[in-house]
Amino acid sequence: MSGLKKLGLGLIAGLLASTSALAAEPLPPKTYLGVDISYANEMDDCGAVYRSGDQKVEQYAYFKQAGANIARIRLWNDPKWTKYSSPEDVVRSIKRAKAAGLQVLLDFHYSDDWADGEKQLAPKAWEKLSTPDQAKALYAFTYDTLRKLDAQGLMPDLVQVGNETNGEIVSSLAKAKDPINWDRNAVLFNAGIKAVRDAGAAGSKKPRVMLHIAQPDTVEDWFAAAAKAGVTDFDMIGISYYSKWSKRSMAQLGATINHLRHTYAADVVVVETSYPFTTEGADSSPNLLGEDSLIPGYPATQEGQKKYLTDLTQLVFANGGTGVFYWEPAWVSTKCKTRWGTGSNWENSTLFDFKGQPTQGMKWLSTSYAFPVETTFKVAAGDKAAAFIDGDFLGGVGPRPMVRDGADFVYRTRLMPGASVTVATAPTAEAVASASAVTATIASKPSVLRLPAQP
Repeated sequence: MSGLKKLGLGLIAGLLASTSALAAEPLPPKTYLGVDISYANEMDDCGAVYRSGDQKVEQYAYFKQAGANIARIRLWNDPKWTKYSSPEDVVRSIKRAKAAGLQVLLDFHYSDDWADGEKQLAPKAWEKLSTPDQAKALYAFTYDTLRKLDAQGLMPDLVQVGNETNGEIVSSLAKAKDPINWDRNAVLFNAGIKAVRDAGAAGSKKPRVMLHIAQPDTVEDWFAAAAKAGVTDFDMIGISYYSKWSKRSMAQLGATINHLRHTYAADVVVVETSYPFTTEGADSSPNLLGEDSLIPGYPATQEGQKKYLTDLTQLVFANGGTGVFYWEPAWVSTKCKTRWGTGSNWENSTLFDFKGQPTQGMKWLSTSYAFPVETTFKVAAGDKAAAFIDGDFLGGVGPRPMVRDGADFVYRTRLMPGASVTVATAPTAEAVASASAVTATIASKPSVLRLPAQP
């Protein structure tokens, strides 16, 4: 953008269209403050005790009381190595979440074991199937699971089609590092997405579809490849963010969220994060998050954990994201054995201390956050067939197409009140760079910013 016109406050007021139709006090955009407590049933069976002061508390109800509005629950196909996170166990979990008044995000791993950014192991029953038959099996498992849940009044609000799907899904260890075959990957993803849509159409509720990638480092490249392959029907983008496994700073995470929300018609959430409140352990099982997970300015203390979570959440909202989920706030140490040892590998990073009391980090859920407001940019269409907009608020994603709305072209977004933005429009994407730009300050309420007519 060139020919920058810096407008004073008086002229800015002239650019703002009347907002009398928006006189009602606006609510914040739909937000998710969530907890992945998929270990809750196992913890109860292992004798874990959670307290608030002298009172014992139940995990789901307590997180709801603390400020959470959604529970994330993982699902494995046929986990013969454990009785937890199976289809039967998930029914128990969702019942508990619903009873507590929480929404539910159901996380399909499409595996009998952990699916993550390092591996995506096909369920044993699907291993020898052809890709078309795997797609049919994936569709059937997704659809049947959701229909059975709905029949019990347990339809989830959100559904993840895969977990940390950085690599090709329904695959093997031998192929875990291979480049993604997007012809195959797209068939499988689209089968899962269609199953969610069909189950929603036939059921009592239409769950939103989320796709999920581990770490912000590769998320933009992944979604660009997915879109090119025809995977486009999703409502939400989920990102895992752990500093131990990411080379991106928190600020860079924020920039990535901003890029994604202006590139795709999808909400963006950090669907997994965590932070240690100590580097000590309560058992002999090694902790996964230690000194190598710390960020300067955020010590491994209860206050450090709280500061990380509140700062991260505000960063997400300020960049147009719509939520943060904590993994796994209730996986405390018990006498139970896991495949990795006795106790927990996460007890120093939960939201309960070693005595079962809530950490200061729990207050992240009840913190007051500043939210962006709906902002609509308008330019008169005139005799132009199209319009494109660019500005610093887009974070460098490049000119975006505006939508025809009567006699105008419009671009709707959410921006932080008080932010100064520089904007330009032109009839073509190529012409925006040389178009005159204007600078304005975002109002405290939903507003319309009318831009000068295109030359």
